[in-house]
Amino acid sequence: MYIRKKKNRSGSITVVAVSKARGYYKEVRNFGTAESADEVACLYTKALCWLKANGNQLSLDFDDELGREREETARVVDNMDAVLLNGTQLLLNQVYDRIGFNQIPDEILRHLVIARVSQPRSKLATVSYLKSYYDEYIDLNRIYRYMDKLYNTQKELVQQISVEHTRKILGGKIGLMFYDVSTLYFETSKTDVLREPGFSKDGKTAESQVVLGLLVSRGGYPLSYSLYNGSQYEGYTIIPMVDDFKQRYNLGDDFVVVADSGLMNADNVKLLRDAGYKYVHYCPRKTVNNSLKAQQILNF
Repeated sequence: MYIRKKKNRSGSITVVAVSKARGYYKEVRNFGTAESADEVACLYTKALCWLKANGNQLSLDFDDELGREREETARVVDNMDAVLLNGTQLLLNQVYDRIGFNQIPDEILRHLVIARVSQPRSKLATVSYLKSYYDEYIDLNRIYRYMDKLYNTQKELVQQISVEHTRKILGGKIGLMFYDVSTLYFETSKTDVLREPGFSKDGKTAESQVVLGLLVSRGGYPLSYSLYNGSQYEGYTIIPMVDDFKQRYNLGDDFVVVADSGLMNADNVKLLRDAGYKYVHYCPRKTVNNSLKAQQILNF
């Protein structure tokens, strides 16, 4: 059985107990008719009590349990000062420390790195992101000042930590060392010692630019970078970059230089060979005869 509120043509509500058997409904008891909501509620409560006493049905006290849950939820919410979606921060903090960047005594770097991994945005948007998600407020001017500090006083330490971590996860050796260049342009035609017009990979011929050289290991782990004058021919950057990296980190001969055909020209190949470096020389397959291809595969 169950209690039903039956709406009449006059607009009044009749509360009845209804049973169902073999597909047929039967009104067992009429508890009265009412027009106002309070009267209907009173009749409905009376009907529920009668059903509990005479319906021969087991009842589960969902109302009391639900009420207790609502009270507990309200208590917890009332005592909340803020809600932080900082699960990503908790995980990346552990990664940051394990790599070794916690050796750098500056929390701004930690916040910037975690924000960059989580939500790559502009510096202005990063300030808002850190405040909204992690309740960490960093003034935008502090970030701009810190970028100068990072370059002037902490760049070498950051690279040292990165190289040591890469060696560790690669079994103690760098192995393959990939080199490539890109160009970074500025929304201005003004030039200086570093910014000058040159061949732009972005097709920005009117703006000044710089040339960025980047070394990464197998798996894409960053090793080192250098900035060159915007008019610098990219082929002239590979040998100084590799030489400097080898000397700074005492690599010995445990690496192989890999670069694309634009960088592996005849002059650079000769310089690499004369310096005793191992390298991978790109050559278009269609220009090599079949017998040489077979011999190279066997030698490899």
